[in-house]
Amino acid sequence: MEKSTPESTDRSLCLIRHGQTDWNAEGRWQGHADPPLSSLGRAQAEALAVALEGDLGGARVGLLACSDLGRTRQTAAPLEAKLGLVATLEPGLRELDIGEWSGLDREAIAVRDPELLARFEAGDPDARPPGGESRREIRRRVRLTVQKIVDLAPPGRIVLVSHLGVIRALLPGAKPANAEFVWLSAAEVLTRRIRAEQPDSGSEGPL
Repeated sequence: MEKSTPESTDRSLCLIRHGQTDWNAEGRWQGHADPPLSSLGRAQAEALAVALEGDLGGARVGLLACSDLGRTRQTAAPLEAKLGLVATLEPGLRELDIGEWSGLDREAIAVRDPELLARFEAGDPDARPPGGESRREIRRRVRLTVQKIVDLAPPGRIVLVSHLGVIRALLPGAKPANAEFVWLSAAEVLTRRIRAEQPDSGSEGPL
């Protein structure tokens, strides 16, 4: 599991990618579409809750939040039971909106919009899928959302269940698999300067 040891500060953030959906398994890009977890994804969510409980070692979690899409809510459900918290739904933690690419696999997107896909995969911060949003826009959205969460959260660690695109908006180059998590400090996330030209996608896309 890709993670580092939680920092001692109460403002440590745990970023979790949702469990697998059938669309993940099929290589279909999801964005704001809302397919549910697959049977494997549900098992991953249960295993995640056990692993995170052990990783916390009794440390207090002040807030559990997730995007309002079903796959993150389903992933958060076993965590609610383990942590004794009700997840706060936060639309600002939604995946990158890929507009008309939603539901397509990479091959179909390459046929439809080859030049735009090439810019998108090269990390162009202003490449915007038709009807969607750019990486520059998701970075701003997610940072503002996390800042709000950190400002309002009770004391304790903060656990956020979201999406690959959201995690990469905060931590470029991160490659967590479904239901994996990574720890980092809120200060590290919110003060990091992200170079606009730094690629953070690749062929996997915002799944």
